[in-house]
Amino acid sequence: MNLRREEVVPVLLAALFFFFILSALMLLRPARDALGMARGIEAIRWLFIGTALVTLAVNPVFGWLVARLRRLQFISATYAFFALGLCGFWALLVFAPEAVGTRSGQVFYVWFSVFNLFATMVFWALLADRFSAEQGRRFFALIAVGGTLGAIFGPWLAARLADPLGTPALLLVAAGLLCLAIVTAWLLVRVRPERKHLAPEARERVLEQEAQPIGGSAWAGFRAVFSSPYLLGIAAYVILMTIMATFIYFTRLQMVAAAETGLDARTALFGNIDMWTQIAVLVLQLTLTGQIIRRFGLGVALATLPVATMLGFVGLAIYGSFALLVLLEAGSKAVQRGLTRPAREALFTVLPREDKYKARAFIDTFVYRAGDVVGAQLEGALGRAGLVLGGLVGVVVPLALVWLALGLWLGRVQQRHRR
Repeated sequence: MNLRREEVVPVLLAALFFFFILSALMLLRPARDALGMARGIEAIRWLFIGTALVTLAVNPVFGWLVARLRRLQFISATYAFFALGLCGFWALLVFAPEAVGTRSGQVFYVWFSVFNLFATMVFWALLADRFSAEQGRRFFALIAVGGTLGAIFGPWLAARLADPLGTPALLLVAAGLLCLAIVTAWLLVRVRPERKHLAPEARERVLEQEAQPIGGSAWAGFRAVFSSPYLLGIAAYVILMTIMATFIYFTRLQMVAAAETGLDARTALFGNIDMWTQIAVLVLQLTLTGQIIRRFGLGVALATLPVATMLGFVGLAIYGSFALLVLLEAGSKAVQRGLTRPAREALFTVLPREDKYKARAFIDTFVYRAGDVVGAQLEGALGRAGLVLGGLVGVVVPLALVWLALGLWLGRVQQRHRR
């Protein structure tokens, strides 16, 4: 596994941290998707816009927390806020079920989407701060296995608990998993076996530096992205990635809507797709991811997803079957989560500490959702023009080629920053 002895415990803690986060998210995501479809697919396009606006509004608040609080304090505050939100939705479902309807389902869709983005962003930001660029290349893919196991465990746990405890209780279970994530985050930061070799004075200086708030302004992340070609390149890569993922997402919604009409049936179908996707991710992570990143570098790892997505859409346009769609979604998500995500996170390890949190937050939340909005509106416009899958492929192929070139360029720039 290419781990040194003093790295084993931190890597296991990081994997456990990610396991708790993804378990909480995937416990609830099938219900989120099913609730979002309650008023039709067009409503989801507007929910994407609402989510993007909320992430833009929340970003300066998160930036203010990063500037004012110590690292573990703002990380704990972020997860505690979302845990309390889950408890609030639980109370609404239990004590005021008559207030639950289509509108509250849409609110939950937007809230959960924001929760999903910030929960994973904070995790990877801490890892980029906790580990070096060299360590990120070696074992970020291994740490990601913990998240994949959580993404498999979450839906499994939901299936086992939904009947005996009821759906509202799943919200409390997810909140409990977030509390466990906070505990593992503290352990990950505190347990530093590699520092035993440092002199007492050097160790004291490092501890004092980490105990200080990061400082800066609430809008520092926004300014950093638009003043750095490297960060702009990462933002462009994320936008293209989310546009493609949104094309796949809406193609799936349309095929599921045609196949299943009931809320429960749609939830079950979404859950099955998610489960098989995560199994594909796990297989890739355990077999190829680490070797590809170490042998061929981050550029090749980042370029693999554009190629896989382009080929998948061409195949879907030719054959157009639901089974091929599931294969496209599972394959693209397997490459994205199993290979591209660890490589993309390694891009941030060479940045200043403030940018690891603030610029990343802006890219991984607002920029990410802006890509969703562009993809949703573009896919809807093509559909209204009658250019279904064939027209979509005409857009996908040139975008994928630009995306491919951008991935290779980012890999080269990150390599230069490491030297």
